[in-house]
Amino acid sequence: MESAIDQHLKCPRTLSRRVGDDYQPPFPMWVGRADATLTQVTMAYLGIQFKEEKRADALQAMRHIVSSFALPDGPGNHDMSYHLDNQGYGNFIVVGYWRDAGRYCRWMRSPDVAGWWDSDARLADGVGYFREIFSPRAEQFETLYAFKEDLPGVGAVMDRISDDIEEHGYWGSMRDRIPASQVDRMRPSGQLEVISGEPAKGGRVRLKGHDNIALIRSGQDWVDADAQERALYFNEMLPPLQDGMDFLRDQGKEIGCYSNRFVRNVDLEGNLLDIAYDIGHWRSLDLLERWAESHPTHLRIFTTFFKVVTGLKKLRLYHEVSVSDGATQWLEYINCHPQTGMLRDAKTS
Repeated sequence: MESAIDQHLKCPRTLSRRVGDDYQPPFPMWVGRADATLTQVTMAYLGIQFKEEKRADALQAMRHIVSSFALPDGPGNHDMSYHLDNQGYGNFIVVGYWRDAGRYCRWMRSPDVAGWWDSDARLADGVGYFREIFSPRAEQFETLYAFKEDLPGVGAVMDRISDDIEEHGYWGSMRDRIPASQVDRMRPSGQLEVISGEPAKGGRVRLKGHDNIALIRSGQDWVDADAQERALYFNEMLPPLQDGMDFLRDQGKEIGCYSNRFVRNVDLEGNLLDIAYDIGHWRSLDLLERWAESHPTHLRIFTTFFKVVTGLKKLRLYHEVSVSDGATQWLEYINCHPQTGMLRDAKTS
């Protein structure tokens, strides 16, 4: 058994773990591993927002974004998803992962990509767009998998999988897997604020983030699950999960959740796939942990997971959590309704 924190990311601890050195986890779990050449990743959430009558236009825009990934310096992994928000708008979200933030910058600044996003046509084609970009350093993110092959998300741009790891199965283990937690409490500084545009009027709106916004992606994949495991997911796991996701979507503002989208993966035609995940943005890791450890909606999710995890064979569960520096975040919304993503909670001057 090994630590979730890789050897080259270890340093002398000034902050203790939540468990003692003799702790033994109740079942095996694994994390993604990358060599020391991976110093920073970029996680780009690129969205298209639409009313149903504009679905064809939204699909065309989604395909354009995906096609642009084939340009030089495109991402090492991507997926596509769909979310129906609580204002009745559909949202296709294309997520790209780069293991080199410099390559992401070159891709985004290339004439074909920047020209499309910056074009006045984005203001006039009848759909909304958003870019929520985060670039955590290697010491600012963690992963956790209940399986060891074909890692999704950021795991796909890492190099390998770990052996069984120690830091899981207890409250606080998420924080303990983040290398920065050895010396940093990762508290937020500053606030989320509008720096250009007016959300109520649409058009282009830019936000300024702040240090240590927490981003969680927590997924379920039942593509290869048999009938028994599908029934387990839909009958036992999904109901409390859906309740928790709906609570965070609709009432998360009061507890520090800036945005919560429970999405379903799609193909290029917009057809739903048997994969889903949550995209959650929080003011801080502390507030995410507080909800996870104490709120009834998450306690039901956690209890159900512990009850079933040891028997899973084809149902794949995972998550990734990061914090990032405010200077590495890019938050932009184009003709989106004012409740979209982090627009809802951004302060105006």
